[in-house]
Amino acid sequence: MDLPGLIAHYGYAAVLVGTVFEGETVLLLAGYSAHRGYLDFAAVTGFAWLGAALGDQLFFWIGRRQGQRLIARRPALRARVDEAFGLIERHPVAIILTMRFMWGLRTALPLAIGISRVSWRRFVSLNLLSAALWAPLVAGIGWAFGALLARDAAMLHHYEHWVMAGMAVAALLLRAAARRSRHTREPTR
Repeated sequence: MDLPGLIAHYGYAAVLVGTVFEGETVLLLAGYSAHRGYLDFAAVTGFAWLGAALGDQLFFWIGRRQGQRLIARRPALRARVDEAFGLIERHPVAIILTMRFMWGLRTALPLAIGISRVSWRRFVSLNLLSAALWAPLVAGIGWAFGALLARDAAMLHHYEHWVMAGMAVAALLLRAAARRSRHTREPTR
């Protein structure tokens, strides 16, 4: 199976799973793939909305149930959650609506909100709205990038599969490097 076939077959599942955990790269690539006709844009945004909302709900409930114990065991996470608490206390609605756009705090914010006094009903409604704003915006940027490439660099379509694969590999390598860096900074017990 070639790359377009893989995208068509597994693309929606990748969007759903990828958006549960900081899925900007996956969603940008899916938006580009929708422009190229490999995926349907409405389905991409629907799966992205669902994955993003479910992921942040999961982290919220982890924060609500295990948050204090989790941050007590992970000092590096404690610092990010403390930073998030300050933001949440000052601007809870704005933070929940924009948390998807705060790279580096994307997991810490829902955890911190779960630990905070924000009600679960308020979080659910604002989380669903936030995901509904985020999914088409990020997928639309991927779509627009595809349109720009199609208009200005039609000859690049011969290399697009390699570029998409390279972007995915680069994102995975950056994520692994960030995770490794985070683990080396955490003090050992």
